[in-house]
Amino acid sequence: MKIHEYQAKARLREYGIKTPEGVPCFTVEEAVAGAQQLGGNFWVVKAQIHAGGRGKAGGVLLAKSLEEVREHASNLLGKTLVTPQTGPQGQQVRRLYIESGVDIALELYVGVVVDRSRRCVTFMGSSEGGTEIEEVAAATPEKIHKVFVDPSTGMLESEAREMCIAMGVPEQAVEAATGFMMALYTAFVEEDASLAEINPLVVTGAGEVVALDAKINFDDNASFRHPVWQELRDTDEEDPVEVEADKVGLNFISLDGSIGCLVNGAGLAMATMDIIKLYGGSPANFLDVGGGANAEQVTAAFKIMLKSDQVKAIMVNIFGGIMRCDVIAQGIVQAAKEVQLEIPLIVRLEGTNVEQGRQILAESGIQLITATTMSDAAEKAVKAVA
Repeated sequence: MKIHEYQAKARLREYGIKTPEGVPCFTVEEAVAGAQQLGGNFWVVKAQIHAGGRGKAGGVLLAKSLEEVREHASNLLGKTLVTPQTGPQGQQVRRLYIESGVDIALELYVGVVVDRSRRCVTFMGSSEGGTEIEEVAAATPEKIHKVFVDPSTGMLESEAREMCIAMGVPEQAVEAATGFMMALYTAFVEEDASLAEINPLVVTGAGEVVALDAKINFDDNASFRHPVWQELRDTDEEDPVEVEADKVGLNFISLDGSIGCLVNGAGLAMATMDIIKLYGGSPANFLDVGGGANAEQVTAAFKIMLKSDQVKAIMVNIFGGIMRCDVIAQGIVQAAKEVQLEIPLIVRLEGTNVEQGRQILAESGIQLITATTMSDAAEKAVKAVA
């Protein structure tokens, strides 16, 4: 789950991490009032979208007067920003963040991720603040310094200090930067984050260490521990089809292929997409209906898949363990009739009550292509859209 910069900074401040003062805004008048509230004579007007690269796309603008704040806010609100992370369609700006200006002496980079191969939290620090870390890794990988945090001890102060020194933090700011890293680790763990990126992390002229920008992603699997996340969620930034699927309890992710997939179990769903690719096709979505789907959810799944004009066939691949094949079959029949399905439907059922499920399909009168194995189903699905 992604959140906006101003929300990320609010969470970080709870852990004692310094950020510039700022005000979130939804209108031009709120932006001007926010700048007046902050005071001073220098502000930054920031577009709030769930994507990096805003600065290069014209989404971060400096203002030295209230009139400039008004002008920038007017230009940004409603604008579609196109960055490497939004894709060519871009993302519409619906929120702004007005921040006080900061006396920047040095820009650095720090990122925190979960390293799956090492099974630990990993810090990445670099002297190349303000630059995308992918560019640094490609051009000057020696400028990225990593700390692999032992989960049994957490981040040690000595590790944080060594990384700060390696990043090029000035001697007079090392102590503050070390405290920053320790607090960031605590925030990352306690907030169940999957990513925390501070780019740039700045050292001010007065020697303070400040998160000038902040990006935090949460691990959805921990949502049950954090009911407050729902208040931070911005569904305008998400795929509306994925939002609809979430409301009916389906795990759905849109892709760019032509074969819609309805599968029970995340592992089987991944294998289904792989085997479609193996036979030369391309999946239009990841869709896991889980182990307890009912006929209504299957119908909803069909409707969601068919919202995309690029779906030319639907492949159902069910291995019934907890899930009963007869229940899925009833859902398939109900869905095909309700949506008046006009594209090829390929169905492979196996497992609990499979014979009853196959009989329901055979007697339904709907047009479908049956398959006995995953390979058989994938091959038939690819041929159906050829």
